[in-house]
Amino acid sequence: MTMRTTLTIDDDLAGILKRKARELDKPFKELVNTALRKGLAASLVDVPQCIAVRPHDFGNTRPGIASDGFNQLMDELEVEDYLRKAGQDDSTGR
Repeated sequence: MTMRTTLTIDDDLAGILKRKARELDKPFKELVNTALRKGLAASLVDVPQCIAVRPHDFGNTRPGIASDGFNQLMDELEVEDYLRKAGQDDSTGR
């Protein structure tokens, strides 16, 4: 199963990945996935085996407010903020 997503990679890292993909004659996305898997596997060595998650009861929300949409709202706000900032950095003046 795959998930299509947008990933912003620093220019220097993207250059290294592209060069390595050419050297190994492998698709760029395959190399990115392999690098992510190796990096995550290495970092999991230090992660505790048991992580306790304590739920928080936010109580009742006001009528008409669906608390299950907060994550979606945050995602949308982050995208808007990113697009706003990207527009400011755009040298074309758009």
